[in-house]
Amino acid sequence: MKLDILAVGAHPDDIELGCSGTIAKEIANGKKVGILDLTRGELGTRGTPEIRDAEAKAAGEILNVAVRENLAFRDGFFKNDEEHQIEVIKMIRKYQPEIVLCNAIHDRHVDHGKGSKLVSDSCFLSGLRKIETIVEGQNQKAWRPKQVYHYIQWYDMKPDFIVDISGYMDVKMKSILAYRSQFYDPSSKEPSIPISSEIYKESIRYKAYDFGRIAGVQYAEAFTAERHIAVDSVFDLI
Repeated sequence: MKLDILAVGAHPDDIELGCSGTIAKEIANGKKVGILDLTRGELGTRGTPEIRDAEAKAAGEILNVAVRENLAFRDGFFKNDEEHQIEVIKMIRKYQPEIVLCNAIHDRHVDHGKGSKLVSDSCFLSGLRKIETIVEGQNQKAWRPKQVYHYIQWYDMKPDFIVDISGYMDVKMKSILAYRSQFYDPSSKEPSIPISSEIYKESIRYKAYDFGRIAGVQYAEAFTAERHIAVDSVFDLI
């Protein structure tokens, strides 16, 4: 299955928080989008890996993604080394995305920046023919995505571009709240964490509103780019 976009997150829910509005919009426009989670989020204070697996599945169905896979790397302890790069390369070559969306280059959680660099390096290495990967007895062909973009997460960062998600804010929130173990749920008996409060839930919408304010739209998501973005015409920027 070839994808137009592969969205990658260190933990289940990273993608929903960072770029689910963009994903929903591109799927509505006919693009094929998949999600790859690097870990099962097993070190999270709330929930269990099994609960988060089920929540991730539900969130993916809400977004109507074509596929969602989990590499089950060790939460908190995966590395940007050859062993982990090869596993990510296998996924890139399997789905051959034109665009990869991944974690913020620097963020509050140590796995976010680490996952960002791991995926970025793997996208480059995936294009090298002399790196051999074999899946189900078949040699994979080299493949390098055309662009790698990083969604902005906890820390405020200056975006390189902003995507209008005004018509997709509700589906973004619905996908986020599929993670009932992690986010605001007044009936939960789990310990409180920074992202489980009602204030944080409201801040998700506010953040999208603030990015939208910058761009002159209602709601938006923001990204950074690894290299300058070229357009065919200045009118593509309108």
